[in-house]
Amino acid sequence: MKNLRTPQLALALLALALIVAPASLRAEEVKEKPLSKAKEKYDADKDGKLNDAEKAAAKEGAKAKAKETREENLEKYDANKDGKLDKEERAKQKADLQAEHEAEKAERAAKKAAKAAETK
Repeated sequence: MKNLRTPQLALALLALALIVAPASLRAEEVKEKPLSKAKEKYDADKDGKLNDAEKAAAKEGAKAKAKETREENLEKYDANKDGKLDKEERAKQKADLQAEHEAEKAERAAKKAAKAAETK
C-alpha cells in the first residue's frame, strides 16, 4: 500500500506544480497599466501613478463633475421645478441620451465608411 501512495503523491505534486508555476510566472510579467487620460491630468508629478494627494484631487474633481452634471440635468429636465426628476422627466432624459448615443454611433459609422472609401 505504501508504494501505491508514493506515485499518487508524486503525480499530485506534479499537477500542482504545473498549475502554480505558470500562474506565478504570469504574476511576474504583469505590468502596471498606464493611467487613463482622465486620471493623467491629476498626476501632478508625472510619475505614472497617483499618490494620496493626487487621488484626493481626482476624487474631488469627480465629485464636482457629478454635481455639475446633476445640476445641468435638473435645469434641463426638471419641468415642474420641484428640484428632482420624476418618472416622466427621467424618461425624457433617457430618450435624449439614447438619441445622442445613436447620433454618435451614426457619426462614427459615417467616418468609418468615408475612411474605407478613401483607402480604395
